[in-house]
Formats: sequence, C-alpha cells, structure tokens
Amino acid sequence: IQEKCSRCHTPMARVQATVDGSPVSLLGDGFFSPSSYLHEAAMDGVSCALCHQIQADGLGSPATFTGQYPIDTTTAAPDRIMFGQYANPLANPMQMHVGFTPEYGSHSLDSALCGTCHTLFTPIIRGDGSYGGEFPEQMTYPEWEHAAPAGGSKPTCQDCHLPPAAGTVAISNRPWWLEPRSGFGMHHFVGGNSYMLQILKARTTDLGVTADATELDATLDRTLADLGTRAATISIPAVQVSSGILTAVVKVANLTGHKLPSGVPLRRAWIHLKVADRKGKVVFESGAPALDGTIAGNDADTSPGAYEPHYDLIGAPGEVQIYESIMGDATGNVTFTFLRAEGYLKDNRLLPDGFDKTTATLEIAVHGGAELDPSFTGGTDEVTYRIPVGARAGRLTITARLLYQSVSRRFVEDLRPDAALSGLVDRFIGYDDAADRTPVVLATAQKRT
Repeated sequence: IQEKCSRCHTPMARVQATVDGSPVSLLGDGFFSPSSYLHEAAMDGVSCALCHQIQADGLGSPATFTGQYPIDTTTAAPDRIMFGQYANPLANPMQMHVGFTPEYGSHSLDSALCGTCHTLFTPIIRGDGSYGGEFPEQMTYPEWEHAAPAGGSKPTCQDCHLPPAAGTVAISNRPWWLEPRSGFGMHHFVGGNSYMLQILKARTTDLGVTADATELDATLDRTLADLGTRAATISIPAVQVSSGILTAVVKVANLTGHKLPSGVPLRRAWIHLKVADRKGKVVFESGAPALDGTIAGNDADTSPGAYEPHYDLIGAPGEVQIYESIMGDATGNVTFTFLRAEGYLKDNRLLPDGFDKTTATLEIAVHGGAELDPSFTGGTDEVTYRIPVGARAGRLTITARLLYQSVSRRFVEDLRPDAALSGLVDRFIGYDDAADRTPVVLATAQKRT
C-alpha cells in the first residue's frame, strides 16, 4: 500500500526508486526519512516535470489508473520529451538548461491524464489477512467520463482546475522575440480542501512547508471562492403553509463535472435548513453544524456504526440530508478503514449534470435510498420538508444552506484510538484538534411565507 500511495503523493521519488531498483516505501527509512537519498524529491510532491512527462499511451484505460501513468525512463537527456499545450515550441533553450525536449502533446489538455491518479483502486484486506480484490476508493475521472450533459460538450479537468489566463502570456523571457500565447492554463490546481490548506499554514515549520503565508493565503482564497461560487447552487422553489403544516421543497444543483463531494470518502456536504418566525425564533432546524465539526441529528456523529440515510422527505430535526459515501466491510458493517472496505453502503453524493444513475457501472453507482429516489438525478436533487408550525404559520423565514467538510468528524473520531499506536496518527489528531472545523458554505437560499 505504501508503494501505491507513493505513485501519486511522492511520484518523482517513486519513479526514480523504481528505475534504480531501490525499495519503494514511505515510512521508517523510506522517502519520509531525511536520510533517504530521495527525500527531497519525495517532499516536492507532484512536480511540473512529472505531469508533463506523462505520455499519451493508454490514457483513459484501466491500465493507467491508480497512478500507473506511462513515463519514459530510458531516453537520455536532452532527448527525453516533456509535453505541453503549444505546437512548434523552440527546443534548444530547454534542452540546454534543463535537459528535456519540449513537444506538443494534445493529451496534456485531456482529462484522461488527470485520471491516472484521480481513479484509485485500493486492495481489500480482510480480517484474516486474505486479499479480497480491489475497492473503488476514488473515482473522480470515471464520474466525469460517465456524465453526458445535454449539448454533448463538458469542461475538462483542466478547464476548471487550471483556468485559462485572460489575454496573452509570454511563457518565457527568452528569446526576446518570443510571441505571447493565449490559452495558458494557470496552474492554480484549486480543489476543495480548505481544511488541509489551513493546517499547512498553521504548521509550516512542523511540516516543512516551503510556501510562504502569502502564497498559502492566495490558494486558500481561491479555494474558498471556487467552493462558494462554482461548486453548487441551492434554491427553495416551492413553499406552502396549510393546516399548520409548512411544506418546503429545497433543490440542490451540482455545478462540478464529477460527484459532489468527490475523491476520498471522508468528505460530506449537507443541507442546513432553518425556519424562523417573525420574531426570529427558530421553529425548526435540520443539519445545524456544531463547533466541534459534528452535525446535529447525524446518526454517524453519535453512533460509530450508524449513518444517516438518504432522504426524499424530512419531517423531524433528527433527519438530515447528507451527501456522502459510506464504506462497508465484508460483514456489511460501517468502516472508515480504506483497506477493510468491500463496497459502499451509501453513496448519494450529488451527481454531475448528465450522469445517468441507471447505466452507471458498479464503481461509480448510486447506493442506498438515492438509487430509487426519482428526484435524485444527474445534476440535481430535491428534498421536501414537511414541518408542523401550528399557530406560528404566519410570517416565516426559511433559510437553506449547503455546507461542506473535506474531512468528516466521524472519520477523525474513528482514527483517534490509533493515536496511541502511531506517531503519525497522533500528530494528525493534534493538528485536527487545533483546527477550525467551521464548514464551508457552498450556497445559500432564503424564502419567506
């Protein structure tokens, strides 16, 4: 498993170790140890040179998933190719200064390149130590690939995560006569993990972070801006009060090209709905976030083996619509240990536009109540709230928010007992205990009766 993780988290070190015939490991005397000759390469993480050396062969096929990106490790400098988005590049300067030959590669703009690491299968290790096959832990690329929006076109990974710069850009200051080019993708690589960025900023010395506070703040600002404007929308298309019962329909739309949340199954988004009377007194509330990162009414946050089901109709404060994936082990019990997971007990993460849940393969399928919910479709979900309001059925204010956490409270609490067994786990728990657990607001809507 260390070798598998190293493919995408310490890719340069892993490729070089493989070429050298050295052991590939992260812990102990592995890449994380300052004594390792590949430590610096490992700590650089995902480099420019790594991604731009990935070749087109087989991209988008299972042979390249789980970090099996094709890299030329036999051609000597300066003839080894580094691919880019521009045709007819001037080769000599790059050959002389960095020992690579630049070449146009259309695949550098293809989502399939990103799919090499953003499609991850992990081994299933059962309680008796036996191997049980492969588990689809992260399926961001297949989710994107399955979506077929009306009109036939859809943004690539690069369109959103490397947004094009406005106007033209001189990509080098040499030679002096080089013409500016358009369509340059800004390498922001903005994702959805503001939690991680906040920890990196707070622990720069401890974690050996080389970026300064200004750079981290810029990335954090871009992340929060993206999450707050480009991830999702929420609306309240219908409100009715009859015989002391408030009925409100809340509609959530996924604006991304993959499931929301996507990636590692620790993340969750949920609807926080609050109803207040004319004096501001709360009449009803579902999904209120707490300072400790828990969600009021979420069964998983109070009972380790439980989880909140998918809802189409909500009528009590203890019912919360949480968009998440919940892993199950060989016995059908909830697990947060990746190598114990054999399937999903629940996966009602918001589908991208054009995603047909009836034709999705098992690896990206909808699991649980959302599978049979007619309002849970490609791009949107609707939840109906039916709330007794009695004599306060006059002027009511309904506020709906879509909230998001990149690390769920239940995952952290499931991991906490292992802190006594692992210094790395203990370190992470300490970071989390000191972290701001306020959820990110993806979207807000309000309506009055």
